[in-house]
Amino acid sequence: MTAWGNDMRRKRSAKRTLCVLTLCALLGAAVPAAARMEHGSIVNALAISPDGKTILSGSWDLTMRLWDAATGKEIRMFDGHDGSVNAVAFSPDGRTLLSGSWDQTLKLWDAATGALLRTFSGHQNSVYAVAFTPDGKKALSASWDHTLKLWDLASGEAIRTFQGHDANVNSVVISPDGRLAMSASYDTTLNLWDLNSGRVLGTFRGHDYSVNSVAFSPDGRLAVSASTDKTVKLWNVATGALIRTFEGHDKYVTCAIFSPDGRFILSGGGDGTVRLWEVATGDEIRRFSDDRQPVWAVAFSRDGRRVLSAGHGEVIKVWDVVTGQDITP
Repeated sequence: MTAWGNDMRRKRSAKRTLCVLTLCALLGAAVPAAARMEHGSIVNALAISPDGKTILSGSWDLTMRLWDAATGKEIRMFDGHDGSVNAVAFSPDGRTLLSGSWDQTLKLWDAATGALLRTFSGHQNSVYAVAFTPDGKKALSASWDHTLKLWDLASGEAIRTFQGHDANVNSVVISPDGRLAMSASYDTTLNLWDLNSGRVLGTFRGHDYSVNSVAFSPDGRLAVSASTDKTVKLWNVATGALIRTFEGHDKYVTCAIFSPDGRFILSGGGDGTVRLWEVATGDEIRRFSDDRQPVWAVAFSRDGRRVLSAGHGEVIKVWDVVTGQDITP
């Protein structure tokens, strides 16, 4: 390799390190988890509490579990579904939790006591995603029955059914201001919805196969999607324009989320890797390898020094952002 080539490699390496260190500085310090967070089967859902102190996970073992983010110790197990727990979410105040299951229901739980507060029935197939509205009064669910449903949490009634996809709906998110929702479907599209009317505002096309996840940026201006076509795509929410495609995964991509400051994207997939990307450039900043075990869910810790991944290995993995090392106990 020429001296020029070596110099360019050093510059790229330095840039990646600077990006990761900047992320950590923006989000704070961390205490590594001390206990292993483990389910009895595949883990396919993760969420971090609003205050960053607890972690929520859902599994094929039919349970949802709450963990101490600092120590990794299990705080509580929520047992009540008759099928795999596919989706989990914290309410905006962290006091209640939502789970969505293969048993076609959503359940609302008290985070402090573990009490089951309400069960929501109405979907005709597996519930694969759940989200609270910003005011914490409603919930949105996505199902393999091709629909979304908006629920009143106080009454348990379905307010509205959203129809617009031609196949399984795999993921749904609500914008930070609570006005919009986005859904991702096996039909290869993403739909942008008016949450109040249920009207489709736009359909985003560009993926070649099933779209497995979608997430809004913290300011709601961008969206990121992950697909079985092995790509991650960045979208302008207002215009529907495709801004950038992130390529690198060797197999299907199951999940992609933004960092809390919106400058980075974290993705996981069937190739057993979790990858950290820079939004502005599309550069891959860090790669976390999971021994080829498919990854189904990823999350950022609130402090920024750790990322979490979960999948076929049953254990929630903990990774050091700076070094890329597996620091799972």
